[in-house]
Amino acid sequence: MNPFFKGLFKLVLASLIAGALMNLFGLSAERILASIGMTPLEAWEYVARFIAWVIPNVMLGALVILPLWFCAYLFLPPRAHDE
Repeated sequence: MNPFFKGLFKLVLASLIAGALMNLFGLSAERILASIGMTPLEAWEYVARFIAWVIPNVMLGALVILPLWFCAYLFLPPRAHDE
């Protein structure tokens, strides 16, 4: 299996087990948010604001990084392939 999918599967499985244990002890996302003084709607608003901030900054950074990476990739010496 691809290492990325293997790691993703482990992450999902660990999250499932942690969520089941938290549910067993009566914890929920709403109760945890309420204990810090937030509602689920406020949490989603923070997530939406974060995404609205991240996307333009990633695109701006990509305008610089991708051409630099491409130039470096073009001018690197060829690698020796071990077969």
